[in-house]
Amino acid sequence: MQIVKTAQALSQALASQNAIAFVPTMGNLHAGHIQLVELAKTKDACVVVSIFINPLQFGANEDLSNYPRTLDADLEKLKAAGVDIVFTPSEQEIYPDFDASTNNTHQSIKINLPSIANELCGAARPGHFSGMATVVLKLFNLVFFNGAKTKIAIFGKKDFQQLFIIRDMVKQFNLPIEIIASETKREADGLAMSSRNGYLTPAQKLEAPSLYRALGLLVDTVKKGNADFASLEAQTTQFLTQLGWIVDYISIRSAETLLPATSADLKLVVLGAARQGTTRLIDNIEFTLRSH
Repeated sequence: MQIVKTAQALSQALASQNAIAFVPTMGNLHAGHIQLVELAKTKDACVVVSIFINPLQFGANEDLSNYPRTLDADLEKLKAAGVDIVFTPSEQEIYPDFDASTNNTHQSIKINLPSIANELCGAARPGHFSGMATVVLKLFNLVFFNGAKTKIAIFGKKDFQQLFIIRDMVKQFNLPIEIIASETKREADGLAMSSRNGYLTPAQKLEAPSLYRALGLLVDTVKKGNADFASLEAQTTQFLTQLGWIVDYISIRSAETLLPATSADLKLVVLGAARQGTTRLIDNIEFTLRSH
């Protein structure tokens, strides 16, 4: 496994590669990330993983300095998983005008996203998805600019809104990159694996799978023919609130447009974000209705 820190070294390492499968991460890796790597390894390509904590996607009330940094442990996991190249750039490498004293990227040119980026998780985290899309585009440029004919990038379905935005960006910018989605990796109790789970107390971790279970009950109700989506969202929110959750949103959307679902939609996704204490967890379930 080769570890590179600069764009120049990355370019040299990838110069002869005809096929690249890329997994971008912010580190603090868990089994869900390794599942993305395992999917990448099935593509007969050079497997590249980036580890970069992106300051541009952290809001003013989100503590960038406290984000877990576990590089040594991450590298051990990636080596064991058979990754070919790990890209661990500095902030200055990604943002040429970065000011370390203030953590200011001075990135004045950013991806301008559609209004859907300001809904769901975007409503609670203004600017988050623009910062995410901007850094993903930068990483795509750095990883895929070597002339590889096969360009694959792999993302998890747990961040469904993020995946939707990245797919739309690739389509609208005519990027010759295949986006592959990996199913959400879960604990035995159903809890979606996340770096944030490490913040949960033992009691909160016992309660955390309730979010997934509540979404599952909602899906079952819709599949039985109940199309009063607003009422179902409110009932699920109330149910979780009574269990002690602070609910950001429960929303039934079209899986194809991410717009609020209508009775005409067949491919749906129910998304939820809620807090256990100060830890914000997200989850979703995709499902398909039989044609009317």
